Amino acid sequence: MKAHDFVRPGNLAEARALQKALAEAVVLEGNPSPARYIVALDASHPTRFSRQKGPSVAVAVLWDQAQGAALEVAAVQMDEAELFPYLPGYLSFREAPLYLAALAQLSHAPEVLLVDGQGIAHPRRLGIAAHLGVHLDLPSIGVAKTLLFGRPEEELPLEAGSAVRLMDGETQIGWVYRSRAGVRPLVVSPGHRVGLAESLAFVRSLVGKTRLPEPLRLAHLQAGAKRRLAAAERKGEVRGNVR
Repeated sequence: MKAHDFVRPGNLAEARALQKALAEAVVLEGNPSPARYIVALDASHPTRFSRQKGPSVAVAVLWDQAQGAALEVAAVQMDEAELFPYLPGYLSFREAPLYLAALAQLSHAPEVLLVDGQGIAHPRRLGIAAHLGVHLDLPSIGVAKTLLFGRPEEELPLEAGSAVRLMDGETQIGWVYRSRAGVRPLVVSPGHRVGLAESLAFVRSLVGKTRLPEPLRLAHLQAGAKRRLAAAERKGEVRGNVR
């Protein structure tokens, strides 16, 4: 999935310049609703508070819209030394190599990417969903659990399905969307080759029994479980070597 030509910047200035250049290639038009095969992407990283240190893990869940079910799960792991440093606003340089490696393991190419993170709701209009979408020339949508950039146009109602525009000045960059009554909202923004209205409609069509769209919920659960397993296995190897 074009993993070989992904550009890793050497410093922050290069990263910023790359984001600005790639953002100019973003297309905010397109309707992903006819797509059958979606790939949901999520990653799990150890934190300094984690009891079990270990690698970062990314998961790609191949979801069949016709069946309403996951067909395949691919997972990859990388150590901290292999990844771009964690810097707010530059997450795509850290996570994209993980996601590209996971996508390469799937037996079926995706028609749409649904990514845990931002699309154009980003200071330089290039969150992880936009970055991957442009890199792979695929329709992509970001669904983030927290707000990185922008302001809601108005107060979001508590009712399930409610949404308000997310603004950067006078420009709309996404939606604040409450998937279920009373739960914390999600931030939905197009990444590439998807319109603003279409991105929200598509995410709404994937509503499940929890806060996250069902494909992303599965990816989130799998990423966390596989990271914990990898950390436990590594801890066991270390103990074995000590003995």
